[in-house]
Amino acid sequence: MDVLNPQFKDIVILGGGPSGLSAGHILSSSGSNVLVIEGQARVGGLAKTIQHNEFRFDLGGHRFITDSKQLEALVREVLGGELLVVERSSKILHDGKLYDYPLSVRNALSRLGLRTSIRLVADYLSEQIRKHFTKTPIISLEDWVVRHFGRSMFDLFFREYSEKVWGVPCDRIAKEWVATRIKGLSLWVAIRGAFTRAKSRRLRTLANQFLYPPLGIGQICDNLQARIEQTGQVMTDTRVIGINHADDEIQGVMVQDAIGIHEYSASEFISSIPLTAVVQLLNPQPPAEIRQAAASLRFRDLVVVTVMLDRERVTDQTWMYVPDPAVPFGRIHEPKNWSPRMAPAGKTHLVVEYFCFKEDAIWTATDTALAQRTVRELGKLGIIEPEEVIDSAVLRIPNAYPLFEVDYIEKQKCIVEYLDRFSNLELVGRGGQFEYYNTDHAMESGIAAAEAIIARNNGAPAVRTPILEPGWVCP
Repeated sequence: MDVLNPQFKDIVILGGGPSGLSAGHILSSSGSNVLVIEGQARVGGLAKTIQHNEFRFDLGGHRFITDSKQLEALVREVLGGELLVVERSSKILHDGKLYDYPLSVRNALSRLGLRTSIRLVADYLSEQIRKHFTKTPIISLEDWVVRHFGRSMFDLFFREYSEKVWGVPCDRIAKEWVATRIKGLSLWVAIRGAFTRAKSRRLRTLANQFLYPPLGIGQICDNLQARIEQTGQVMTDTRVIGINHADDEIQGVMVQDAIGIHEYSASEFISSIPLTAVVQLLNPQPPAEIRQAAASLRFRDLVVVTVMLDRERVTDQTWMYVPDPAVPFGRIHEPKNWSPRMAPAGKTHLVVEYFCFKEDAIWTATDTALAQRTVRELGKLGIIEPEEVIDSAVLRIPNAYPLFEVDYIEKQKCIVEYLDRFSNLELVGRGGQFEYYNTDHAMESGIAAAEAIIARNNGAPAVRTPILEPGWVCP
């Protein structure tokens, strides 16, 4: 293997998404010589904005909401104060009817009818009574939802959308999902809001307003890249092909770009690439049980089909959720409703999300077939007229969402504890930690890693979670 010009950097960051770039920004601002390595042609990961001719769109639409005043101030500063305040308005398209998301009592009753509504409430109440007399363990997401909201509500509103998103039965999705992201990518909070509206309003996922950059969510990552490149380097279209280690330290990384193979060593490393990929790239290889744990963790992949239209506006919605299993996609958003600068005057576009695995027919279909199918399905739903379509774009995003199957947490812990033995490696972000992070949480994880490195360099004692005990075996 011919290696071109081995180089040393203070910090090497694997992955140019929100977490890696946030870490890079903090570290480069502190004077470190930073290198960010990104496999795609553009930084941003899932939080990038694509420009297709005069149209701009995110990979599914990403709001910026944070409880941290410090992070909000940082984002405002990075964007030069350019942030829109957008009113949130979403619908659920269920059985040919549009429901508010989150549901209001009046909206639910008017759409479901009195008989169905009474049945849902009765089932909900009976489940509340039953749970006081049964001690059945809650293992899966299905267990949790049925226990808290009743089987009828689960079957009517929850099962179809969740199984469309994740591609596995709800009894295979871990209960931990409830505590992390269930209220964001499924419908349970919407249904709960029909009965406990006051509490729902306080949930951040259901915020009535959110912040959004006028040129798309990718504007944050693009500006972070520009900040880093004032003193450091961001390499795109560059693939990590090896991570060398010895004596419980990362020694360097091997990367490949259009020119050839390069080697970079550093004092500190940060990784936001998929946790499973890190295990595969380590040289020497980790123990067999670590490799086995990594091989059994899965990600859900995403195909985004954007349809450009000769029309001023299609909806007034932030998102539309489509649970119906007969419809192949799961969610739609219209970027122009987020920022008027996302489409030219008199035109608009719809971004349609297909949740899948890479071996699925959706992933392997041609761009032309996917675009035609999307137009056909949108027409059948009465959302557009096929003659309005003037263009389309198709993107495939691997490893978009970590899949929390019922036994994932033991495997994740096993891998993280093994990697924690490397004293100069920090794991950050959604993929890097196998956690379901919003954009702000991903950024916060990167900032925390950067601050930990700065503290270590200033002589503060390292604080790390315990590594595996000798002889410990992954479940």
